[in-house]
Amino acid sequence: MSKPRSNRVVVDGWLILDKPVGMTSTHAVSRLKRIFNARKAGHAGTLDPLASGILPVAFGEATKTVPFVQDSEKAYRFTVRWGIETDSDDSDGKPVETSDMRPGVDQVVQALPNFIGTILQRPPAFSAIKIAGERAYDLARDGEIVEIAPRPVTINSLELVDSTEDTATLEAQCGKGTYVRAIARDLGRLLGCYGHVIALRRTRVGPFTEADASTFADMEASPEAATEHMRPVEAGLSELPCIVIDRNNAARLRRGQSILLRGRDAPAEGEKVYAACDGEPIAFGSVEAGELVPARVFNLGA
Repeated sequence: MSKPRSNRVVVDGWLILDKPVGMTSTHAVSRLKRIFNARKAGHAGTLDPLASGILPVAFGEATKTVPFVQDSEKAYRFTVRWGIETDSDDSDGKPVETSDMRPGVDQVVQALPNFIGTILQRPPAFSAIKIAGERAYDLARDGEIVEIAPRPVTINSLELVDSTEDTATLEAQCGKGTYVRAIARDLGRLLGCYGHVIALRRTRVGPFTEADASTFADMEASPEAATEHMRPVEAGLSELPCIVIDRNNAARLRRGQSILLRGRDAPAEGEKVYAACDGEPIAFGSVEAGELVPARVFNLGA
């Protein structure tokens, strides 16, 4: 017996969601798929349920560009509450350490340079990192002691933007794999007062900022309103150089064949680029021996 055909439609592009607090990233993607009645979608970097802000969601052919967005720099604004460290490093967890000490503004500012650059960071026990095939947060919820080895992460900037006696609000720009909750935990330990995150908002992922973001209310107003918020597939390739090619070379790339790159403006050896024809992305890949070797080819109905 044949399977019934799906009534979902082909949707290609990026939607930049302003995810609300209290929703998982997976739930957010599922809700967007229903709004657009889309066959395929995926996000470019998990946001915890307690976090709000930028969640880039790729649809259809745009999912091929997810790694470029996922690996790009991210920016966060977060508030740390002093005096309590929790087992999850946020307000969802149980207190494990407490202190009556509160740091002054100067102490906080002087401590921040210790976290800038490439540092070793131990991810929170409640994280999606796999240990022996299981997610760390599943092991932690079962009461197991979770020890995750420190790993290098890059924090490009970390600034104090507001403070009270019990809290500090900071802004960070960091690379892939950085845990803001771990920054709060380790900053509290360094200051001798402990701390955990009570508010977290992601303000940028690669090229996508809060100015690009839409809410569920924006998109659920009408099907037309939802479509207006969709960005093109190539939005996920904005950090790659684009080479414009003719239709003959576009046809070769679509067949998975390499094309010769000529001229003094040709990309450098080993550089990752994408090719476009008539304003439409055709493929992306690397330059090898003066040729563009396609890694992924877009099927956009051409």
